[in-house]
Amino acid sequence: MIEEAMPKARGGSDRTPADRTVSRTVAVWDLPLRLWHWALAASVLAAWFTPTVYDRTHRIVGYAVLGLLVFRLVWGFLGSRYSRFRMVGVRLRAAPSYLWNLRRGNTGRYIGLNPAGTLMLVALLAALAVSTITGAMSVTTTFFGVWWVEDTHHYSSDAVIVLVVVHVVGVVLMGLLQRESLVRAMITGRKRIRGHS
Repeated sequence: MIEEAMPKARGGSDRTPADRTVSRTVAVWDLPLRLWHWALAASVLAAWFTPTVYDRTHRIVGYAVLGLLVFRLVWGFLGSRYSRFRMVGVRLRAAPSYLWNLRRGNTGRYIGLNPAGTLMLVALLAALAVSTITGAMSVTTTFFGVWWVEDTHHYSSDAVIVLVVVHVVGVVLMGLLQRESLVRAMITGRKRIRGHS
């Protein structure tokens, strides 16, 4: 979390704190993570609109999502600083109080994922894992037509879409509260941080 503490004034400057506030950007999301994010978004959208009507496309996209999940797990250990899972446990423990404090518009300043974003990441990865694994199972000889596999695939896929909607709404609201485009940050890889000159 970025603590925006005001540094001591240098010399005899009579500038106000607002005058000394500057904005700069820092690299946060590396290129592989950004490509993964947008490829996953496109794949999930394609998977949602293709079942039963375009079964072959649906299966291909499902395997693509499974591959993307495997990549994310690997990149969670090998990627750059903010791509790694090292802070997941800490942020998950902080998520309840963070969400409670959002009622008052208290968002804090995080360079990487905030606790709510971390909670969403874990929930989405888990739901996608269940959806893709049961989807792959449902086209095998052993599990084809098995009710609990089909039901689990159906409900977990619905859960993914619900989480995606919540994620998009959260990104928009957080962007408004922090006056920053989080979508642009996931395109450019850079986030704005406020400091003082």
